[in-house]
Formats: sequence, C-alpha cells, structure tokens
Amino acid sequence: MTDATILIVDDEVGFVETMAKRLEKRNMAVLQAFNGDQAMQRLADNPGVQVVILDMKMPGKDGLVVLQEIKDAYPLVEVIMLTGHATVPSAVEGMQFGAFDYLMKPCSFEDLNKKILEAVALKQEHDGEAVEARVSEIAQRMG
Repeated sequence: MTDATILIVDDEVGFVETMAKRLEKRNMAVLQAFNGDQAMQRLADNPGVQVVILDMKMPGKDGLVVLQEIKDAYPLVEVIMLTGHATVPSAVEGMQFGAFDYLMKPCSFEDLNKKILEAVALKQEHDGEAVEARVSEIAQRMG
C-alpha cells in the first residue's frame, strides 16, 4: 500500500520524471501529465488520485485554468501549485480557486514531501466528512 497517489502536471519533462522517481522512492504512486488536457484525462482514468502537483505556466491552459477545471470536476482532490514564476496576485488567485498550497521552484524536496502528506491527510478528512454527510442524508430519507 502506498502513502499517497499523486499526479504531477508540468511541461518540463525532466522535472516531472525526476520528481516522480523521488516520490516513488517515498512509497507514493505517481502519475505524470505534461499539460492541462492530459491532467484531466489522467484524473478521469485514475479516480484514486489524492493530490495534484500543478505547474502554473504551461503551454495551452495555464495552471489557474487547470486548477479551476480540477476543482469543478474533482472538488475533493487537493492541488499544490508549484511554479518558478510566482507573483503575489497569482498566489492569491490560486488559493481563492481552492489550491491547498502554493510553492516556489526550486523548493526543497522535504518541503514538497511534507506538503503532499498534509494534503493527503486533508483529503482523507474531507472524504470522511463526505461519507458521513451522505449516510446522514440517506438516513433522513429513510425516516
């Protein structure tokens, strides 16, 4: 059993492959995507993804657009924005759209690993709340 299922979305192939190898050594299952459309397809094909590590600047759809699509379709999936082109307004906008956190490249691998585990814990908490709400709703309908 893995500690987390992660999707890394970044147009820098070398960065994605290196991060995937390092996270897999930390007992994480890692999927890769190199643009927003691939990211949405990976999420559709893999409902067990808990956390997305998402680059801000990519060709086609930028990270904020992809973040909104992820949150619309998969609201319980946590998203960590990771960028080398951070601005305060983009960080604020990302957090307003529901990002779990916003990190600057280069960030330490330990910091990223810690944020991933925090995001996984939050997702598990939200999944539990969603199940409780659903059970309560069904119980109320049954009288």
